[in-house]
Amino acid sequence: MIELFLAAAISFSPADARFAHETAAGLVTNCTPRDAGTPEGLKAARWIHSRALQTGAAVHLDSFRAMTPDGQRAFANVVAEIPSANTNAAWIVLISHFDTAPTVKRPFQGANDGASTTGLLVALAAAIRRAGAGTDNVALLWTDAEECRVQYGPNDGFQGARRAVAQFRAQGRRVKAAIGLDMLGDRDLHVTVPPNGDGALKDLVFRAAKRAGLAALVSEGRYGVMDDFTAFHEAGFPAVDLIDFEYGSAPGKNDYWHTSEDTMDKISVESLEKSGRLVAAILNALGRR
Repeated sequence: MIELFLAAAISFSPADARFAHETAAGLVTNCTPRDAGTPEGLKAARWIHSRALQTGAAVHLDSFRAMTPDGQRAFANVVAEIPSANTNAAWIVLISHFDTAPTVKRPFQGANDGASTTGLLVALAAAIRRAGAGTDNVALLWTDAEECRVQYGPNDGFQGARRAVAQFRAQGRRVKAAIGLDMLGDRDLHVTVPPNGDGALKDLVFRAAKRAGLAALVSEGRYGVMDDFTAFHEAGFPAVDLIDFEYGSAPGKNDYWHTSEDTMDKISVESLEKSGRLVAAILNALGRR
């Protein structure tokens, strides 16, 4: 129990943000494209696994097969677990997908849509480890197959998140909060919390943003969003999403999304630092410290 008292609040530093950016850039350089259910997607999962191991967290590849509109395909999630000193503790789950949308006509980097929060999650693993064991378990989940191949449905999209939900249920794990992270590296950062999430958890996000001096950065979205957090929310777990869905050539536009314009030059260390500070503040507000 002494470790609980020694554990510090989680902080996210400029160095962490640079690590996040370097990781995102490495994923783009080494693993583009990384469409789900392809050899390139599995290569990306292995690359993330090797990068996440550098944080000192317990990391494993969870390989599985699932149905798609094109039949069964092979997928792999990457999972890092940072346990609490309390064996009965609940779990906080941080989620980012790493796959690119199907690149039938033209490959694109998915620098913001997938890579930015993949890097952010690796850097957060390092920051959480640095703070020491807290009162909650933390799972960091890099999901495969968030993107759909044709149209979102039971066998198209969110296969990685659904796989993780099934495992949490099978293990009888209590989930205190599941937090989706998506498209949070945009130089012109505007974080929204979609309305189709847990109400109490959304309120906590806004309180945490205010305490961290980031209130102007975060707003409630006008429209519901389908993202990996949805699988947790529909399973009855408290879940919210943090997403910047204004990623484009002019304010309010989203015309870089799912195009060849989604490139690393649109991603900034400063935005990743703000996003990391926001997530750290949320973790601290959840009572992990």
